[in-house]
Amino acid sequence: MTVQEYNKSVAEFADSVYRFIRGSLRDDERANDIVQDSYERLWRNVTKIEYTVAKSWLFSTAYHLMIDIIRKEKRMTNLEEIHEKENIFDSQYNDLNEILHKALDHLPEQQKSSVLLRDYEGYSYKEIGEITGLNEAQVKINIYRGRVALKNLIGKIETVL
Repeated sequence: MTVQEYNKSVAEFADSVYRFIRGSLRDDERANDIVQDSYERLWRNVTKIEYTVAKSWLFSTAYHLMIDIIRKEKRMTNLEEIHEKENIFDSQYNDLNEILHKALDHLPEQQKSSVLLRDYEGYSYKEIGEITGLNEAQVKINIYRGRVALKNLIGKIETVL
């Protein structure tokens, strides 16, 4: 492709490529950026591309650039949302943690230790029995009663928040 053909492709195809991208993105600035990047890539490959395929090459390049931008923005948005959720969780976690520990202090010692070993440490009923010296049935009863007592002490989670 010659320089004159490149300039001709700008005059003939730039508006069409812009409208195509603008119609998909509904954003003038990003559409302008994509068209400009497409023509920059065409200029870099001007010796390799014939004028007869310039229009389809531009549309294809612009489309792929648009998809890349959409994917990048989607990943960035998701990460921002995750970080926002983490910040909210951290700010609420301290209060919930304090409420839960106060409620745990009201439980009898066997129920408290059984609930902590099961729910915080992740031990099985058998392992908790070995640690506390209780059989599995007693461990299950202590955990059940402890959870019921915690539910009654704390109430519904909506009232705490």
